[in-house]
Amino acid sequence: MARDYYELLGVSRSADQEEIKRAYRRLARKYHPDVNKEAGAEELFKEVNRAYEVLSEPEVRARYDRFGEAGVGSAAGGGAGFQDMGDMGGFADIFESFFGGFGGASAGSRRRGPTRGDDLRLDLKLSFKDAVFGGEKEIKIGHLEVCDTCNGSGAKPGTRPVTCSTCNGSGQVRRTTRTPFGSFAQVSACPTCNGTGEMVEERCEVCGGSGQLQESKKLKITIPAGVDNGTRLRVSGEGDAGQKGGTAGDLYVYLFVEEDDHFRRDGINVLSDLKITYLQAILGAKIEVDTVDGKVDLEVPSGTQPNTVLTLENRGVPKLGNPVSRGNHLITVQVQIPARLKPEERELVEKLAEMRGDRVSKGGGIEGFLGGLFRG
Repeated sequence: MARDYYELLGVSRSADQEEIKRAYRRLARKYHPDVNKEAGAEELFKEVNRAYEVLSEPEVRARYDRFGEAGVGSAAGGGAGFQDMGDMGGFADIFESFFGGFGGASAGSRRRGPTRGDDLRLDLKLSFKDAVFGGEKEIKIGHLEVCDTCNGSGAKPGTRPVTCSTCNGSGQVRRTTRTPFGSFAQVSACPTCNGTGEMVEERCEVCGGSGQLQESKKLKITIPAGVDNGTRLRVSGEGDAGQKGGTAGDLYVYLFVEEDDHFRRDGINVLSDLKITYLQAILGAKIEVDTVDGKVDLEVPSGTQPNTVLTLENRGVPKLGNPVSRGNHLITVQVQIPARLKPEERELVEKLAEMRGDRVSKGGGIEGFLGGLFRG
């Protein structure tokens, strides 16, 4: 007794065509003889194919729903009657995935009309401050432009492309292949016209028939304030030219920020270090420091401890897209303790240690003394 086709595909009787197609593809991949070498897989593959032949055609499916197998006994012949890919339905998609090209995917995906040009990529290095504040940059790119001599047709001025004699303008060629499951038509791009359906008999002498020329071009682009490593900018219409009147692709500029000798970056904050003497840390000081905006005065409070972070507000990186709002400049204080002192300096420090009651080694111990000062 023949198996129910709905049950065989694992779908309900109310399933739509998309559900039936998905179920068929899944099972056909599973049981295809080139993939599944288990006993009985080939027979199941034939049954799945037969079920799909019936259920994929609305009229045949209606007869099957009403009369069962008897109503579709001659509707399909298990594959032997297929003469072109239109009869194959979704079965062509399965063979395309197995054999790479059945079903006309390679040819069908080619467009005979206007074709958009390719997008291009350019990597651009920026200095630290250029990334912070942005600005205008001049770049040089190489891309394909439409040939002015033939206006992109590829044909010699005064002539025009003609219909391809190999494919008669379809852009496709068809070849029939016999398999154990019947004859299948393989559709591929025409090798003569490369799928365009046209041939250039007299080529343009300037572009060699391609309709495009490689040209170098200088552009000025605007770098927004606050960009960082990996920021991508799109320059519309500056990629390769399209074909047959198609629009040009876009240029994508990827930004890479060079390291700076003084500054580091953490999001929208700028980081740097400041070295001060132990006396400046003890007594406090006003020190001129470098920022991305130039030199400014920084107040170092008395008693500042090593690795204290001092903040200069609104001296950081502008927010991307909102340059009015900026981060902060965070300065890490590094206290420099001298390894050696002059005799008069040592005498003064030892007197100070005596006044504070700190125990120090005679003739040395400056690190321990200063450590006590900072802790006190």
